[in-house]
Amino acid sequence: MTNSTIADNRQDNATAGVEPPPESLDKVRDILFGGQMRAVESRLQGLESRLLQAQDSLRSEFTKQLDALDGTVQKEVHSLTERLAAERAKRTEELKALAAELKEALKHLEQRHLRLEETSGTADADLREGILEHSKAVSADLSRLAERLTGELTRSVDELKAEKASLTALSTLFSDMASRLTGTTRG
Repeated sequence: MTNSTIADNRQDNATAGVEPPPESLDKVRDILFGGQMRAVESRLQGLESRLLQAQDSLRSEFTKQLDALDGTVQKEVHSLTERLAAERAKRTEELKALAAELKEALKHLEQRHLRLEETSGTADADLREGILEHSKAVSADLSRLAERLTGELTRSVDELKAEKASLTALSTLFSDMASRLTGTTRG
């Protein structure tokens, strides 16, 4: 009997108002499909057990790989932390050394600045003294030159005055001569 025949019989029984006893139906079903159902059920149980074993195997493999990855990550983090700490310590030492060098350089620059100020002050004083001496020498030279020029100027003035007098006398002489000449030719 097939499933459609069983369904038809049920319909017929239901329309007739008679229900077959459930035990007989289970027995018929067991007779018809029991072997197949047990085989399918056995295969399903085997498949389920294999799936559970595969799942357990995958889970254990995944746990192992995850543990190995976690260990590797932990080692790498620890290594990086140590390298970072060493680098930080190195940088700190380098910064301290650089700060000490800068302080020393600043100290040397301050000392050099003080020496330059002292040298500059001394040079300024020497320069002022040199300028003062030079201005005194120039003043003395100018005074001598002024005296000499004044003397020469005075001498030139005296000579000009002397020559002027001669010119006056000469002009008088020429005037007299001109008047004589004009007088003698007239008369």
